[in-house]
Amino acid sequence: MQVPAQFQYEKATSVDEVLRLLAQYGPESRILAGGHSLIPMMKLRLAQPQALIDINEIGELARISVEEHTLCIGSMVRHAELLASAVVGEHFPIFHDAERVIADPVVRNRGTVGGSLCQADPSEDLSAAFAAVRGEAVIQGIYGQRTVPVREFFRGPYETVVGDGELLVGLRVPIRSSASAYRKVERRAGDWAVAAAGAELRLEGETVAEAGIGLTALGARSFCAPEAEEFLTGGPATQARFEQAGAIAAEHCAPVADQRGPVDYKRHLAATLTARALKAALHRWRGGHPAVGETEA
Repeated sequence: MQVPAQFQYEKATSVDEVLRLLAQYGPESRILAGGHSLIPMMKLRLAQPQALIDINEIGELARISVEEHTLCIGSMVRHAELLASAVVGEHFPIFHDAERVIADPVVRNRGTVGGSLCQADPSEDLSAAFAAVRGEAVIQGIYGQRTVPVREFFRGPYETVVGDGELLVGLRVPIRSSASAYRKVERRAGDWAVAAAGAELRLEGETVAEAGIGLTALGARSFCAPEAEEFLTGGPATQARFEQAGAIAAEHCAPVADQRGPVDYKRHLAATLTARALKAALHRWRGGHPAVGETEA
């Protein structure tokens, strides 16, 4: 029987109360949002926090809104809510693509956007999606808020820039004229990615004015592929260029062989999925509606 070690349980009703409790219990406290990663780790005693601070009752963290041409997503927004949001799908369909292939309805109904990013799992889908669209993380501490680009949010696997006594309160993505998509390979529906890629494109005529590429489960630093983005920018939006960008992304990532596949296979997926995500984003830019959320082979 797997039983967590003893801990103190606190339920916060405001961000200020969370910060007070974090200061009270110190670095041995943990935030409880969806709990899908933390609770299993506690049962295995891989995590033994002195205190759990439950933030599920803080309504201000569970909102999706548009403010000053920026999409604002609270850290306690559930995966299912992000998937159901019409405004999210209108401006950034990459998030709907990614959410359709994250776990299952049970997990999506409980798991949170902020919890997923703070877990910083190398196989986590939303991290790459936010990296592709160059989102920003809003972090609050007792001395106020600070904003960090998502591409600088991750220090490494399972480690972020959120410090002791701080709380991720939301994500912000500037709304601009662009199109985006996400493509994933998984062993079975709802599984962690074998590999996945997200893409955002903004064109001027037939020329790529700006490109964003996010990679999941491929050992890409900060979940992105800057070399491939640089290659695309200023060139024509063609399938041949997309395939070359995929090859560049594959060359610069660092996948690890595991039960999901060998390194060569994952590099092949990095190239293929990058090109497919870019192609889907281009199709959307031109007014099309490609099928989303399917498992690629």
